[in-house]
Amino acid sequence: MAPDYPARMPLAHLPTPLMELKQIGRDLGVPIYIKRDDFTGSALSGNKIRKLEYVLAEARDQAANVVLTCGGAQSNHCRATAAAAARTGLKCRLILRTDDPAHPPALDGNLLLDRLLGAEIVWITPAEYRAVDTIFQREAAQLKSQGHTPYIIPEGASNALGSWGYIRAARELKNDLEQISGSRDGVTSIVIATGSGGTAAGLILGTRLYDRFAEVVSVNVCDDESYFRKKIGKICETAIERFNLDIPFDRKQDIRIVDGYVGAGYALSRPEELALIRDVARREGIFLDPVYTGKAFYGMVSELKKDPRCFGERIVFIHTGGLFGLFPKAAELAPLL
Repeated sequence: MAPDYPARMPLAHLPTPLMELKQIGRDLGVPIYIKRDDFTGSALSGNKIRKLEYVLAEARDQAANVVLTCGGAQSNHCRATAAAAARTGLKCRLILRTDDPAHPPALDGNLLLDRLLGAEIVWITPAEYRAVDTIFQREAAQLKSQGHTPYIIPEGASNALGSWGYIRAARELKNDLEQISGSRDGVTSIVIATGSGGTAAGLILGTRLYDRFAEVVSVNVCDDESYFRKKIGKICETAIERFNLDIPFDRKQDIRIVDGYVGAGYALSRPEELALIRDVARREGIFLDPVYTGKAFYGMVSELKKDPRCFGERIVFIHTGGLFGLFPKAAELAPLL
């Protein structure tokens, strides 16, 4: 049975380029490429927009006029959602977590852009965020009482529908790799930062749909391996059932997670992570972000220093964006510059 391809609303600038990190790859003894999904747009930059192309198409088909989503104060996903909503004529309400909702963070980075884009912000505590589904329903009910038609987007747009953003990206990446001269045999690993699971799920499904051309390796930036094995597994299994994907999938065999690099915690940076962000900028002219790609790249480099072939013969690192998250880290970065 052929897959049931869902509707898509084109928003991202695609395809994004694949570039070789020549200096860093040479130092680490393995070819390393970087998929520049930080080039998917400006305010709409990063991996989130690929997923939003599908969930916003569904919102349109349901005649929604306001979208609800959630994340941390510096959420890339929330910023991208606010930008996409503004572009498509939708209102946007963001549920953001912070330690003290009565005294929210200063306007900086993604948060500044959220406000410029006209998003309405509801602040909640981390404890309240654990019951964010209940808060979604509360906010949706309020919007309905005001005559609106709300559409709820889960954290990171990470659900079965959103996973299509990276099912489609896998096909694009396979084409990229086929264009590389001297393309080698052996295992190619796609290394990504994992914070909500949807990007990883889409890539796992996509690589299997397109002849299993690579293995997917997730470096978690929060929680732990057990959490993400369940989260990614559920997204994959739901997508396979909902969209009639004729592919085998096994949580134990098909999900690979490199745990141990959460560091100080989600969105909290250690000096060694920030130093690596600095070094990548100075050696390759590429800015990683402190929440996702910086942690994942640090984890990848740390593992490669132990064994240059731990990810196979070739690596593709997915740059999932997040440039604006660097600005709130200016004080922490300053001593390293």
